[in-house]
Amino acid sequence: MVRRFIEEMWNQRHLELADELFAPDCVTHQLRGGTGAGAPGAPRPPQCVKDEASSWLAAFPDLKFDVEQMIAANDYVVTRYTLRGTQRGVWCGLPPTDQSVSVPMMTIHRIRGGKIVEDWVLVGTLTLFQQLGLVPETSKIITAARDDRERNDE
Repeated sequence: MVRRFIEEMWNQRHLELADELFAPDCVTHQLRGGTGAGAPGAPRPPQCVKDEASSWLAAFPDLKFDVEQMIAANDYVVTRYTLRGTQRGVWCGLPPTDQSVSVPMMTIHRIRGGKIVEDWVLVGTLTLFQQLGLVPETSKIITAARDDRERNDE
């Protein structure tokens, strides 16, 4: 089921599969920016999944997920994968950067009654922001923080 979510819904762009895969009362645990529709522990019914996917695909038309590892136990499926794509459209209000990204992700999906009823989504957001040129590289952030601290200590 989770493999279908990644391979068929996302990679093959069959967004209508969300209706089949997600329970109407699915809950997601993910920090998101923008509108209030992404609060941790917020409802994420199938239409919300389709809307989110549409938004990502409009901004990253070549978006693809590459699964590196998938582990299933009881009602849970844990997946480690990489999101790859090029920002060619507006994303979260930001104009296109034409930057390619390769972002690590991990998800945990809980399955009940043949549907995804809950998920936890961890996105390497810092990596994404750095690759889009929104945030300096980590080494530059650390150097700037160290320099600021040294100036304040003087």
